[in-house]
Amino acid sequence: HIVDGAIDFRGRETRRVKKAEVQAVAARLEAEGIKKAAVVGKFSQRNNKHEQEVKSLLQREYPELDVVLGHEVAGQLNFLRRAVTTYYTAMTAEHWQRFAGEIQEAISKRGIEAPIDILKADGGTMPLQVSVRYPCETVFSGPAASAMGGYALTIDDLTSVVVDIGGTTTDLALILEGRPLYASKGAVINHRYTHVRSFAVRSLALGGDSAVRWDGQEITVGPDRQGAAACFGGTIPTPTDAFNFLQGAKIGDPEQSQQALQRLADESGLGVEELAQKIVDIVTNRLVWNVDDMFKTWEQEPAYKVWEIVHKRKVSPDRVIGIGAAAGSFVPELARRLNCESLVHRYSPVANALGACVARPTLSLLLHADTERGTYAADVEGITGKVSKRDQLEDIKKLVQEHMQKLAEERGIGKYAGEYEFFMEEQFNMIRGWSTTGKLFDVGIQIAPGVIEQFKGVK
Repeated sequence: HIVDGAIDFRGRETRRVKKAEVQAVAARLEAEGIKKAAVVGKFSQRNNKHEQEVKSLLQREYPELDVVLGHEVAGQLNFLRRAVTTYYTAMTAEHWQRFAGEIQEAISKRGIEAPIDILKADGGTMPLQVSVRYPCETVFSGPAASAMGGYALTIDDLTSVVVDIGGTTTDLALILEGRPLYASKGAVINHRYTHVRSFAVRSLALGGDSAVRWDGQEITVGPDRQGAAACFGGTIPTPTDAFNFLQGAKIGDPEQSQQALQRLADESGLGVEELAQKIVDIVTNRLVWNVDDMFKTWEQEPAYKVWEIVHKRKVSPDRVIGIGAAAGSFVPELARRLNCESLVHRYSPVANALGACVARPTLSLLLHADTERGTYAADVEGITGKVSKRDQLEDIKKLVQEHMQKLAEERGIGKYAGEYEFFMEEQFNMIRGWSTTGKLFDVGIQIAPGVIEQFKGVK
């Protein structure tokens, strides 16, 4: 539903909201039985007046309606991404709130008084109570845990592909010279960009338990799972069984792996060893193709491009880091095909959990100040305020730092507030009649992802 009303890029109202249009939308939502609404206005992060007004009108006409406002969810520029992020927040908030409550209840019942943190898509954490306001931040936390797990196992300046092989999915991430690569455009959910800060990751419908079949013409692997691998009591062979047979890995019951492969070999007319090798080749080829394709995608990321410009060469992996119980079977062959080293650590089976455990809190804040209008607005929690016409860049940086400190303390992560870094410092003069009438500032500050100070690496 689109209603009239406009705010310009400096936060000035150029067209008022039409009350009758909002009332008509409220009536339609109630008639259709819709219980949740996301209200998003263009440039609402510079002036949230219209979003607040629309929310008030909607709930006056339809009191049972839950309303989420765009400026409270994401304050970055790009109206469409903010709309998508707000929509998904509205859709997931109730479910996440219930889930968070169940986590808190389970912890309390066991007499545990430790703080509860939730992993985010950017590899950092936030307190459980904060996650209730930002449920979308938890999307892709699984792949983020894998990336942080790979980082925690190494903590060096090499470039690594992190491969987390699960039962039915494989997650890929890149550590570029010791730092996980971010998706500059935000996390993609259902093919739509969002304002959720996220690692550049990819998930494949391929894993150690993917079902292997003969379709009458060729061997297929996945994308579904039909129970456990044969070596663990399943009835259909899987890639785990193929590696078990070829490598003598002694995973579960190797005899069951061989029997399941033999049944499929008889059906397909292949020898059992030929079948097992074909399964391994299919899995490895698919992983190699996706890693190569991911590098093409990663090439579009600013950090990746800067690296190539500075080093005057293409990025290539120094190693593949295996995560998950099946990593020991899959990763060495993948690394050989990619012509790099493989790392399968003794903690690889639990590296995903390790990554979640050692990740430290993260927080970012981007503030836009307009000294001609005497106002500022931040991209977190709808923060606004006044500035002086005489303020300079250093004044705005101090202001941003103060807000960072306050936010960090409110979220229970105040001890990390001093570990901030500025990631953006821009200023533009406003000229009228050949004179400077004010300045526009954009200043970004963050507590960057990393590991907690107590973690000193693994042996």
